[in-house]
Amino acid sequence: MSRASTIRKFTTRKGRKLVFTTLGFGSAPLGNFLRSFTEEECDATVSAAWDAGLRYYDTAPLYGLGLSEARVGRILKPHKRDEYLLSTKVGRLLEPAAPGESNGGIFVDVPPLKFVYDYSYDGVMRSFEESLTRLGLDRVDILLVHDVDGPNHGGREGSEARIRELMETGGWRAVDELRASGVVDAIGIGVNEWQPCARMLELADPDLFLLAGRYTLLEQEPIDTLFPQCFKKGAGIILGGPYNSGVLAGKTTFNYGEIPEAVANRVQALKAVCDSYGVSLRDAALRFVAAHPLVVSVIPGAISPQEVADNVAILETDIPAGLWSDLRREGLLHPQAPSPGPL
Repeated sequence: MSRASTIRKFTTRKGRKLVFTTLGFGSAPLGNFLRSFTEEECDATVSAAWDAGLRYYDTAPLYGLGLSEARVGRILKPHKRDEYLLSTKVGRLLEPAAPGESNGGIFVDVPPLKFVYDYSYDGVMRSFEESLTRLGLDRVDILLVHDVDGPNHGGREGSEARIRELMETGGWRAVDELRASGVVDAIGIGVNEWQPCARMLELADPDLFLLAGRYTLLEQEPIDTLFPQCFKKGAGIILGGPYNSGVLAGKTTFNYGEIPEAVANRVQALKAVCDSYGVSLRDAALRFVAAHPLVVSVIPGAISPQEVADNVAILETDIPAGLWSDLRREGLLHPQAPSPGPL
């Protein structure tokens, strides 16, 4: 068994047992992220993840306005349903779009649809049923409320307004009912910042958070903020965006946009320490986030079988302990951040 396919067990607030693999599969790229992918390319990528032993898959209606869900579901459908975990998201409904009205954004060549935010009871229930139809499956294991965060709603006030909408118009009641009935095993939110996660721990009883890009080799603020609350309340972390959308993997994007100078400088400092040990910054980035005990699975996006293979190989990489010590000494790693042990 590879380190990537090593089992991580998690118990939900209702006592249900979920079995993750250390490395999961984030399927946002399969929604035609920045470029079109053929069905054959997508099938090959998801199949490569399965063959590598990855057994947790995440998707969402947003990713390609339904493309990702359809593509993931098609490959998973022949497999026994108890052999893998699957999560999708609610909070956006897909509706027909007139020419030029589609809002796929970073997803290209999407169906003639547009998304509308809807965090109400009826919106959540409708979104869930439509996701099952696109997936071609009769259930998902984890249901996450998508993007009640500042980056998607204009800052902290916008995020708080969406969270109020979720709580006051019945959206959270809907996912909670689905969990209580056993239709899904776990619920939570999937966001690009830690603050909404902390807020939901105050207001409700989520099982899991899909936190994208906010606990990485580049930034570790949740150690002082969110993570202590998660430990206290038994919430787990699905870790998305371990490369901060690419900057830690040698690409030219940070948070799906240009790289700010301060970020570029910090990345160069991280890289210098990694280079001194002959270690790739990308390798260190993935190994680092997988080491935290709250993290139930890490889900870097992959756009090809080779990228899947690369991510699997990274988790087998032996990294000298001195690298982590040097990063701490340089002020580049939080003093309390767990570092990977030897292989």
